[in-house]
Amino acid sequence: MDFNKIKELAQSYEKDMTKFLRDLVKIPGESCGEKGHIDRIAEEMRKVGFDKVEIDPMGNVLGYMGSGETLIGYDAHIDTVGIGNINNWEFDPYEGFETETEIGGRGTSDQLGGIVSSVYGAKIMKELGLLSDKYTVLVTGTVQEEDCDGLCWQYIINEDKVKPEFVVITEPTDGNIYRGQRGRMEIRVDVKGISCHGSAPERGENAIYKMADILQEVRELNNKLHYDPFLGKGTLAVSEIFFTSPSRCAVADSCAISIDRRLTDGETYEMALDEIRALPTVRKYDAVVSMYKYERPSYTDLVYPTDCYFPTWVIPEDHAATQAMVESYQGMFGEPKVDKWTFSTNGVSIMGRYGIPCIGFGPGKEAQAHAPNEKTWKADLVKCAAVYAALPTLYCK
Repeated sequence: MDFNKIKELAQSYEKDMTKFLRDLVKIPGESCGEKGHIDRIAEEMRKVGFDKVEIDPMGNVLGYMGSGETLIGYDAHIDTVGIGNINNWEFDPYEGFETETEIGGRGTSDQLGGIVSSVYGAKIMKELGLLSDKYTVLVTGTVQEEDCDGLCWQYIINEDKVKPEFVVITEPTDGNIYRGQRGRMEIRVDVKGISCHGSAPERGENAIYKMADILQEVRELNNKLHYDPFLGKGTLAVSEIFFTSPSRCAVADSCAISIDRRLTDGETYEMALDEIRALPTVRKYDAVVSMYKYERPSYTDLVYPTDCYFPTWVIPEDHAATQAMVESYQGMFGEPKVDKWTFSTNGVSIMGRYGIPCIGFGPGKEAQAHAPNEKTWKADLVKCAAVYAALPTLYCK
């Protein structure tokens, strides 16, 4: 394999990739509103010569290159979070900016850069004759990940009947190769009270006070969760609190909290729920502990309900997909660092639910995700496109 030729061709497409990314940034595309992103990606796929481009009923775009037996996937979620407080931005998040080395704008690192490098990685494979009868490349631009990571791939696997041999997750990896992540789940705790007039609170049962007791034990539970040597410790954080009361002059008759639970290797959703159910004050107040369900329609109005459980996954260092990614990187850029993500990706379904191996390598930096003044680096787009182009041939040799 001529690694230098791959690098040179990837570098020659820097301007094309920059334009493609800047076009995507200018189109708002939060979860359930991604149609503009999908249409623009499909347009670029057709322009660079994909053999088949489809948009499925959920709204995901699937582009195929080649006709070989082994299907190798490259996944990029193409929805973004919102912009938050505009006063925290030093530039227009949708107009973005460009310098000689950087591209700014919402979604540049998380993770529109991933679809850009994937599309051009496939173009390089075709242009250099790397496609063979051994493999077909599938590049997916997937929806609703920021809302419900992995839901898109539940649909692709179960309904589109598409099942790659392995998938490259193109979320930002700080220039490293990532082989796993903690899972997560969204938990709700509800406790009931009895309302009464605020002038005589002893007549009722204040649900907020009950929840205050529960919160102390939930906070302490975080310090006792399981630790894994590679992925680190399981964690939990209370993210929301709700209540009901007849008025501001009455005792609250219900209170609820949401918990963001991060699951390390060896933890299950049943274990996480049971740990909270076992807390003394949860039992004392007959609190109800449950898992949220996601039922928000996609931009095509399709509803595909799922539990808000996103399993942990880890691919071994000696797995063929890991080794092929390392070899591809080594051939062009030296020795890579192999590590893991802090946050969650679509791998929670691809590998966590369905056991399809995932390996991570993508442009941008994790710390840019969801942050104001988000940016990525042109060199990352080029490097990832080059590594993506070499990977399938090395895997199938």
